[in-house]
Amino acid sequence: METFFVVKVSCRIFTDFYPFPTGRRIYGRGYNNDYFWAAKSLHMKLKKIPKQLFHFFLQGVLVLAPISITIWTVIAVFNWIDGILPNLVYNIAPKLIGTDQFGVPRRIPGLGFVVFIAIALIVGYISPSFIVSRLMDFADRLLEKTPGIKLIYTTLKDFFEAFAGNKRKFDKAVLVNIDGPDIWRMGFITQEELHEFGLQEYVAVYVPQSYAFSGHLFFVKRDRVRIVTDISSADALKFAISGGVAEVDEQ
Repeated sequence: METFFVVKVSCRIFTDFYPFPTGRRIYGRGYNNDYFWAAKSLHMKLKKIPKQLFHFFLQGVLVLAPISITIWTVIAVFNWIDGILPNLVYNIAPKLIGTDQFGVPRRIPGLGFVVFIAIALIVGYISPSFIVSRLMDFADRLLEKTPGIKLIYTTLKDFFEAFAGNKRKFDKAVLVNIDGPDIWRMGFITQEELHEFGLQEYVAVYVPQSYAFSGHLFFVKRDRVRIVTDISSADALKFAISGGVAEVDEQ
């Protein structure tokens, strides 16, 4: 009797929760097969909703992140440049512009930015002249010989000249072979001659790291360097920093 009772109860539970696909009422509580599959389909759809919501969230982040970061960067740089003039004038003549209720120097939005751009244009225009160039050379030699300031000034000067001006360094993109015979890295030649280091037939190649402002400097032989001629140096730098995901245009 005990064995029969256990078998009977087990069959009863099985038929209650797992109805046979007959489309009709069966022994037990009598769940209908159509209702079972409809409930199962609804359950599967409900399980997909969190995944779909997360997918939509990621899609939104991918669209908004580059735009938001770009706008934030532009606004931050604009406000920083725009605040240089009021702070400078306030430090020289505090009573000339005064402060607001928060103790911040008063300013006209955009005026400092316009004045900064105008000064930069004027300095760039008159810098090639004889008198101004001599004054700039004198100031340059003075700063380069001043202890403490020399390191900061020369580092910043070389950094800005590497990206702009007549002494640009990142204008010659190359493929450099360092790790193996069939492995190439994207880099830029920064020095054509390395005689001061006792190296002949060597060049200095700077290899930037992906998604970072840092990189590595390598001294390699000329025969292990290939000049990239099909793309611009700007596209090559963008391609290297982005980890190879950025699209480049052939020249």
